[in-house]
Formats: sequence, C-alpha cells, structure tokens
Amino acid sequence: MRIAIVGAAGRMGKALARLVHETPGVELSGGTEPPGAPAIGADVGEIAGLGHLGAAITADALELFKRSDGVLDFTAPDASVAHAGFAAEAGIVHVIGTTGFQQHHEDAIASAAQKTVIVKAGNMSLGVNLLAVMVKRAAAALGPEFDIEILEMHHRMKVDAPSGTALLLGQAAAEGRDIALADHSVRVRDGHTGARGKGDIGFATLRGGDVVGEHTVMFAGLGERVEFTHKASDRQIFARGAVTAARWGHGKAPGLYSMQDVLGL
Repeated sequence: MRIAIVGAAGRMGKALARLVHETPGVELSGGTEPPGAPAIGADVGEIAGLGHLGAAITADALELFKRSDGVLDFTAPDASVAHAGFAAEAGIVHVIGTTGFQQHHEDAIASAAQKTVIVKAGNMSLGVNLLAVMVKRAAAALGPEFDIEILEMHHRMKVDAPSGTALLLGQAAAEGRDIALADHSVRVRDGHTGARGKGDIGFATLRGGDVVGEHTVMFAGLGERVEFTHKASDRQIFARGAVTAARWGHGKAPGLYSMQDVLGL
C-alpha cells in the first residue's frame, strides 16, 4: 500500500514517515507541504532522518494522491477539508487526525466521504479509543448524580482547545447519558459562576512544555470520585494508529469511519 503524508516536514509528519517506513506492506509515496515551503523538492526520508527513499515532497497534493492508495493527515481544519476533496477525487483512503473542526468543516468532510473512505478521529491511539468506550459505559452506569469533568494538558504549541481527544471523551460521556454534548458542555468558568449545572460536562485546559497529551475524565459523586486517565509520551502511538487505519480502510466501501470502527470497539 502506497501512503502519502501531508505536512510531511512537521513533527507529526516526520513521526508518520518513520512509522510507515518501519511497517511491512506499506511504503511512502511522497509528502506535501504548502506552496513555497522550504521543504518542497526534498525527500521525505531525508527530512525524517531515514535517508533517501525516493519519495519527494510536493505542493501538488492531487497529483501525489493519484499515485497513492492512502493519505495520512494531521494538519489544520481548512487544509484537511481540501485534502478530503482531493482524496475523494483520487479515490484513496483519507485518514484524518486533525482537530479543531467547526461544523462547516465536518459537513464538507462528510460530503467527501460519500465518494471515498475517510477515517476521522480526535485521537488515533488504541488506549484513548478504549478509554472512550469505558467512559461511555461509566457515564451510563454511574448516572447524573456523578458530575463529569474532563481535564487535558498538551504542549505549549497546540493551537486548539479543548483538544480533539477531550471532545471525543466528552461526546462518549454524553452518549452514555443520552444527552447532547452541545447543550451541556461547559468550556469556561470565571468569576461568580453560580452552582454547577446538573448534567453539565466540564472541560479544563492546560498548556505547557512538551507534553504530548494527557487526559483525565473524572466522575465526582458524593463521598467518592472515579477517574480514568490516559497519558501519551510518544507521538508514535498516533502514527501507529493512523497507519493501522489506512490499512484497514483500503478496499472498504466509501463512508465516514472512526477509530472505534477500525479497532472493533
């Protein structure tokens, strides 16, 4: 399977390239960077410290996609929407690990998924997706007398908040309670807020250093508290999940899938 990487010169792009190179049965077809980027024309392998692999970085995503079987995308919402359109035109698997989407982005991706396989997840790791299943079950079992709070921390360079993973976990909790997350999500508390609303799902965001990703979901009841925590220490877990998703999607019917589909959760 020939896999392309968009944003190939970034931190995640390099991690993806290394993982693809190490995985039997897949090979790098090339990478992309925006027009005018310094890495245009360079070799993906050399950028990732793997040596020359004959997989060039280009600004022409569609041309690259047409000679690939799948693409891994951890970029930005507008870029991911454009890539989804190109993937649909080329008929290849599009794996999206980008976060920070607005509703119009989601709608455009869903439209592209009518023509090709798109696997989209706020987090690609096995541990986080298993955690989401556990959170959903705990939310249903513990009931509304347990308040739900989600705490997340990432490195200082992360630009969106709450993280895609925090929102994924919040959605799992909301589904467990059979409520709409949009109607019960509390993102900011400042000043005299009054008492906590019954059924609210709170989010708290921390940023600093080089933290890859830490998430804790708390169920706070009277006299007891249950916590589920996941800590990521290496971006390779996301890269590994993305490659697994691409291989899983190869040959599947067009549609919008999640990592829980990929992992059978």
